Amino acid sequence: MESVYLLIPVSVLLVFGIALAFWWSVRSGQFDDLEGPGFRVLMDDNPPQPPVENTKAEKTEKV
Repeated sequence: MESVYLLIPVSVLLVFGIALAFWWSVRSGQFDDLEGPGFRVLMDDNPPQPPVENTKAEKTEKV
């Protein structure tokens, strides 16, 4: 029975600590965008460049 007098305050302090950590993480923006990082992995860093149509090298070779 004596252990209950110790375990109840410890569990209450643990619950308050977890609630405080969760509150801090929500306020600091940890849960703002859950899907963005997953999609960012799939995206290319550099978009493909459009093909160059007539360069000077091609014009000089045809002449």
